[in-house]
Amino acid sequence: MMEVEMKIRGLMMDPVTNMPIVILKDQGSDTVLPIWVGVYEANAIALEIEKVTTPRPMTHDLLKNLLVGLETTVQKVVVTELRDDTFFAVIWLEREGQAISIDSRPSDALALALRMDCPIFVEDEVLKSSKQANAASDRVNSDELRKWLENLGEDDLGRYKM
Repeated sequence: MMEVEMKIRGLMMDPVTNMPIVILKDQGSDTVLPIWVGVYEANAIALEIEKVTTPRPMTHDLLKNLLVGLETTVQKVVVTELRDDTFFAVIWLEREGQAISIDSRPSDALALALRMDCPIFVEDEVLKSSKQANAASDRVNSDELRKWLENLGEDDLGRYKM
């Protein structure tokens, strides 16, 4: 499997569904991958993007503290699959030289990746099937939404731009 390294380009609201979207972008091309996430997960991502510290550790901060306390590093997170409009991800840990893979929702994997400062990858097949899903989808103007996402400027990303 081919993995494409991506960065979180920003966080925005879907104008159609009013749900948060994390925008992943391939550094080497114009490829973008929008991933719809829950409000709480979007908030966890936004807090880290904006470097907001909370009075007590939030869930993803707790996960970071646990991993650091257990001397475990996060090698990478990978969005591995798109099945029935649902994305799947794996968090790759390393502890005492041993690789450990943990099943995860992409939103949690991304929130943790930001906190652990590790690379984010997307399987090439996910990018291909995402494009096919968008092309075949009868969601409200999905082609227009993709074009809109691909043509986003710095000002369009609001306060969550990276």
